[in-house]
Amino acid sequence: MRITGSAARGARRPAPREASRSTSAGSNQLPRPSPIAPLRRIPDAVRSLLGPIARAGARPAPLEGLRTALTLAGAARGVRPVLDLTPEARRADALFACALTPTLLTALHRLRTGREPVEPREDLSYAANYLYMLTGEEPRPAHARAVEQYLISTIDHGFNASTFTARVIASTGADLVGAVCGALSSLSGPLHGGAPSRALDTLDAIGTPDRIDGWIRERVLAGDRIMGFGHPVYRTEDPRSVLLRDIARSLGGDLVDFAVQVERRVVELLAELKPGRELHTNVEFYAGVVMELCGLPREMFTPTFASSRVIGWCANILEQAADSKIIRPAARYVGPVPPQPVPALA
Repeated sequence: MRITGSAARGARRPAPREASRSTSAGSNQLPRPSPIAPLRRIPDAVRSLLGPIARAGARPAPLEGLRTALTLAGAARGVRPVLDLTPEARRADALFACALTPTLLTALHRLRTGREPVEPREDLSYAANYLYMLTGEEPRPAHARAVEQYLISTIDHGFNASTFTARVIASTGADLVGAVCGALSSLSGPLHGGAPSRALDTLDAIGTPDRIDGWIRERVLAGDRIMGFGHPVYRTEDPRSVLLRDIARSLGGDLVDFAVQVERRVVELLAELKPGRELHTNVEFYAGVVMELCGLPREMFTPTFASSRVIGWCANILEQAADSKIIRPAARYVGPVPPQPVPALA
C-alpha cells in the first residue's frame, strides 16, 4: 500500500499477528493458549486509575477513557519514539497496544456501570474473550463467531481518516501509542466509525415497515444523512455489508427481517430521490444489527470497532515507521486576491 501525492511512501507493511487465532463456530476455546494472552492484562500502574477515568464526565465516553488509559499504559511501559526503535521493538509495542485495547475498553465500561472489571482468559479467542470481559459470562459460540467475523472485516480498510491520522503521526517518528491515540481521536467524529449505533437508532425511529417511506422521504428532503447508507469509496454494495448481512441472517430474528426490509426500500428511495448517486448500505448498517443481536450495548459499538481497527492502525504505523520520510502535504491558497498594487507601508 502506498500514499499517493506529496505524502510519504512505505514498503508493504508487516502486519502484527492477530491477538488470537480464529476458532470454529462450535467453540470459544483456542487449541492452545495464545502467546499474546499475557499482554492482555492491565498494568498495575494503570489499574488503580481506571475508576476515576471511567467515571469522569456526565455521559459514557469509552473512547475518551481509552485514550487516557492507553496513554498511561504506554508511559508505564516506557514506549519510545518509533524513530529510535528497532523493527522488533516497534512490533513489540504494536502487539502490546493491540492486546491491551479490548481489556481497557471492557474494564472502563464495567467500571462506568458500577461493576468490577473481568480479568482476561488465556484460553479464549479474541472475540470470545472480549465478550466475556464485557459481560462476565462466556458467550454463545455463535455470538463469539459473529463478532469475530465483524472484527476481522474491519481490521483495515485503506487510508480512512483514522488510519491516515495514525500514519501522519507515525511519520514524525512519534511513539506508537501516541499515533494510536491520535487515530482514536478521529473516531470521536460520528462520520467515521460512529454510525453503527446511529444506524440502529434509524431502525428504532422508523419502527414499522409502513413508516419506511414517509420517514426516509422526510429526512432526505430535509437534507439529512441516512446513517448506514453511502460510502466515500464504494458506488455499489460495500462487500463488508454483504458479509454482515449474511451473518445477521444466520443469527435470525425480527430485527434482522426488519433491517433487510428497510435496506431494500431505502436503497430504492435513495435511487429515486438522489439519482445517479449509487447509495447502498455500508459496513455500519448491519454491524449495528449484529452487535445488538450479540448483546453489546450501543455505547460500545464504536469502541468495539476500535478494538479491531487498532490492529490495522498498528500495521500502518509499522509500515510508516520503516520509511522515515515525514508526511507533509502541500497547500494551495484559494482566498481573496491581494490588492494590486500592494499598499505601501505607513
